[in-house]
Amino acid sequence: MISNRRKSLLTALALGTAALTPLHALAEARPGEGVSVTPIFPSIAEEHFRGQIAIMGLEELGYAVEEPRETEYAGILLGLAHGDADFTVHMWDKLHDDFYQQVGGDEALVKAGDMIPGVLQGYLIDRATAEAYGITSLEDLRDPEIAALFDADGDGRADLTGCDPGWGCEQVIDYHLLSYGLANTVSHHRGPYFSLMDDTIARHEQGEPILYYTWVPQWISGVLAPGEDVVWLEVPHTSLPDGNNDVDTHFNGQNLGFAVDTIQSLLNRDFAEQNPAAREFLARVQITTEDESAQNLRMQEGEASPEDIRRHAAEWVEEHREQFDAWLDEARAAS
Repeated sequence: MISNRRKSLLTALALGTAALTPLHALAEARPGEGVSVTPIFPSIAEEHFRGQIAIMGLEELGYAVEEPRETEYAGILLGLAHGDADFTVHMWDKLHDDFYQQVGGDEALVKAGDMIPGVLQGYLIDRATAEAYGITSLEDLRDPEIAALFDADGDGRADLTGCDPGWGCEQVIDYHLLSYGLANTVSHHRGPYFSLMDDTIARHEQGEPILYYTWVPQWISGVLAPGEDVVWLEVPHTSLPDGNNDVDTHFNGQNLGFAVDTIQSLLNRDFAEQNPAAREFLARVQITTEDESAQNLRMQEGEASPEDIRRHAAEWVEEHREQFDAWLDEARAAS
């Protein structure tokens, strides 16, 4: 008969041995084995780089990642809330908050982590026109003579290159034009953003004045460099459609009119609760605005196929392998 003391010692040894096994095998663990995952991304390819980085991490955790679905931002959040997809890495925390609340907010979705912190939005004009006419603020375009400098279609109003219909920035721009008294002097040109920006860049190369909206990160600021080719315009005061005008909208001492934002990883709540490893990895993975802007510029220079984007993501992972492995280990431990 084994004494109680001896039985306790044997139990402790057994537990100790069992505890060593998962630690030894942690780096090889694939907690997502047998689980299919559906990403959902915007339809613009320039934002797929970060998504491919996230996919590569989930694949290393054993998840079978389906081909990403593509739609506009409101549709992304709606699809996640309804369970038509499992995750995205394209949720702008402040810009898309209306969409987020409309589809159920925290009851339907989980904000896992910050994929890209410190993202900017705002209005810019070419530096030559800004300096020649002393233009520093969007409000300066209330003057019909100043606005006419940016008239590309002959209607006497400034032509502002804006957003795709359905993007969060579309409604903010429309609200700004009304709030700042610009509805009669500025036209918001909306449509396929990068096609519109191709025309805008062409006008700049021909020496014509330009007025446009953009955000960082992406490749536009690599072609039209702020401070060199173009300058940011201030707004007279913060005025946002949701009425939350206490958010930080300043960058380098200028009020750009848009909240300094964070792009987040967002998950369907049921998926997040059933897959702690995926949730933990997506809470950890992060890139910089500079990373994405540099990759977007490579796309603009011709490396724009899905295979190119996947290769760019693989190169980024290898360049950041130590940090990437640490994120994977934390995800495995969470499972």
